Amino acid sequence: MLPALGSEIEVVLEVPRFSFVKRRPDGRVHFVSPLPTLFNYGSVPDTLADDGDPLDALVLGPRQPRGSRVRGRVLGVLDFVDHGVADPKLVVGEILRPRDVRAIEAFFRIYARAKRVLDPGPGPTRFRGWSMRAPS
Repeated sequence: MLPALGSEIEVVLEVPRFSFVKRRPDGRVHFVSPLPTLFNYGSVPDTLADDGDPLDALVLGPRQPRGSRVRGRVLGVLDFVDHGVADPKLVVGEILRPRDVRAIEAFFRIYARAKRVLDPGPGPTRFRGWSMRAPS
């Protein structure tokens, strides 16, 4: 079950903003991206997505150290499929600006293409857009 728009949640950061290395919640390297992430990236403790991992969340704002716990409002949910399995991404922060929307969409379009090549697996990997989004 996904949190409602506007709900405040806690995210444990696994990938600081501008990093190339995506780590699993236990710290192991999961994927090295050809482009740096434009936001802090982590997961929501005590949740479970269809892929068996905690729900993924990207956190807008300044770079934070890996392992930080950050609280913020749910501003949207991205519809992402990873190797054929639904893998939604929560967008967390204080405000969702139009430039944030454009940057997030561009990043995940490129990221999905790169992941298909660099981390092939069963089923498709693709970014399908927003399943919910706060007004910009």
